[in-house]
Amino acid sequence: MSVLMNFAIFPTDKGDSVSKYVSQVLAMVRDLGYAYKLSAMGTVVETDTLDQSLDVIKKAYEILNSYSDRVYAVANFDIQTNKPIGRIDGKIKSIESKIGSINK
Repeated sequence: MSVLMNFAIFPTDKGDSVSKYVSQVLAMVRDLGYAYKLSAMGTVVETDTLDQSLDVIKKAYEILNSYSDRVYAVANFDIQTNKPIGRIDGKIKSIESKIGSINK
């Protein structure tokens, strides 16, 4: 099983720059040992189960809740029971391999 979760979570009451808080969330994901990719708008994390992905969100909230009275979070999931771990890079490579064959 492979669960890809794209999520963004941040405090809404800390001004324009929240990278100091978001970096703590990413450190937690890294320390849990999950594969992840950071983007300008969120983070994709791959886990073996839905419960593990939901636990990442819960832990992220706990980190931010200690600093903030208001936390925003959004997440979407791609859950495949017939696929092994390793889809983060595979999905990107699949699309990129097809871009070159598209006529302009």
